[in-house]
Amino acid sequence: MYTLQSKWRYLIMFLGVQLVVMALLSREGYQKRVSYFFRIFRKTDSTSGHTIGGRNHTDVYANLSLLGPALNKEDMPYCPKQSPLIGGPIHVTFPSGLTLAEVERKNPLVVRGGRYRPPNCEARHRTAIIIPHRNREHHLKVLLYYLHPFLQRQQLNYGIYVIHQAGNYTFNRAKLMNVGFREAMRDEDWDCLFFHDVDLIPEDDRNTYVCDTHPKHAAIAMDKFGYKSVFFTLSSCISFDFMPAFHTCTQIMVSLGGMLISRPSLKVGRYKMIKHRHDKGNEVNPKRFNMLAKTRHTWKEDGMNTVEYEIVSRDYQLLYTNITVNIGTEAGQHKS
Repeated sequence: MYTLQSKWRYLIMFLGVQLVVMALLSREGYQKRVSYFFRIFRKTDSTSGHTIGGRNHTDVYANLSLLGPALNKEDMPYCPKQSPLIGGPIHVTFPSGLTLAEVERKNPLVVRGGRYRPPNCEARHRTAIIIPHRNREHHLKVLLYYLHPFLQRQQLNYGIYVIHQAGNYTFNRAKLMNVGFREAMRDEDWDCLFFHDVDLIPEDDRNTYVCDTHPKHAAIAMDKFGYKSVFFTLSSCISFDFMPAFHTCTQIMVSLGGMLISRPSLKVGRYKMIKHRHDKGNEVNPKRFNMLAKTRHTWKEDGMNTVEYEIVSRDYQLLYTNITVNIGTEAGQHKS
């Protein structure tokens, strides 16, 4: 039997809990907090929308159910200038235990080499995606999980190339990009090439991977930097005879070439970064500022005109073409 003192103790505890709940509800607005508590207990369907920061985010695979039946090539009309499958903001998470087999099952229309064509219309754009890579297998699986449906929603004829650096020399992303350009163009006369970091996931399919009149900087806002405007880095520069759209390039080289840079809006050019630590052999180059100072004098000779490499293997996997290359070492680089 409870004593009077015990009853008062429980009553005070109950009132204390109520005060805490009321404080939480009033901290940033009643409706916002109530919806938060409901979301804790509500089970969300994988294809439903997710409201984040006032933006309704959809599952990247949702709109692919709208694809029509495959048509004979002779009967195919051109795809619309604006793809009806584009849905805007995409809900991005990093699923644990993801396998390439699962990504393959979710992308049945992708064929050997990571190639895709819309089944019921002739694509207006042919884009090759170049991904410099080494020791990022988990990141690659996550990127492929999102990138394939992202590109399919844009009704592109596309191919994905993973350029893997062999050996233990310092990772040279810029040189791998040059290699990827050459090897992709040997496969097909692509309209456009996008150079894509393996750890960046696009969050809005209105950020179309097609060529504009000018070189394109697509990843301008990352969650790592609070979705503020992101500028170029030296390690991502590349030069070649003509300029297709690309993921990142050194701004000074583009301006020296007399070209402008096109960018999507901050709302559209959003990317989520997969967190990771720097690997041994992938440290920041201590001579990067010296290299930048020489750009004005070397930009015409350094890049596509001088790249040397050896193909170790070329593997046409279902989700991508893997090209392993030996690029050797250069001044300023060291063996790990």
